[in-house]
Amino acid sequence: MKTLILMRHGKSSWGDPALDDHDRPLNDRGVASVEALGNWLRERGHLPDRALVSTARRTHETFRGLGLDCAEDAQRALYLAEPDTMLETLRKAEGDTVLMIGHNPGIGWLAQDLVTAAPDHPRFEDYPTGATLVVRFDVGNWSEVRPGRGEAVDFIVPRDLTD
Repeated sequence: MKTLILMRHGKSSWGDPALDDHDRPLNDRGVASVEALGNWLRERGHLPDRALVSTARRTHETFRGLGLDCAEDAQRALYLAEPDTMLETLRKAEGDTVLMIGHNPGIGWLAQDLVTAAPDHPRFEDYPTGATLVVRFDVGNWSEVRPGRGEAVDFIVPRDLTD
């Protein structure tokens, strides 16, 4: 059994128009949301062995803000990646529970592609910032993961935790 935690980065700042998109940080709301998401993951027992993270500043800050005790593997290929690229990266992963932090629209599309049935949540389709899907696969190795074969175990968006 393998478990994937698929997370879109926290809300980022548009305050400095001179910054390259890759270098945009989290804004205050994003920082608070990420902390709440980290608490939620710990409370639910969704603890990754490994984190696959886009090299963008906002994804790195999202990972750090979660406060999880696992190694971060920053990968440039995950920056604004398409679902196929993310799935290819996942298939090379190690560990039983992997956290992947990326960007829309790719990460939202990947979430939809992976599950046998979408979770009953009104925000699953648009996958807002901080959206987090926990999906399990009945496989022995990540290389065996195929679209449409994952069971959605949990899904949350930051507003569910902060409102």
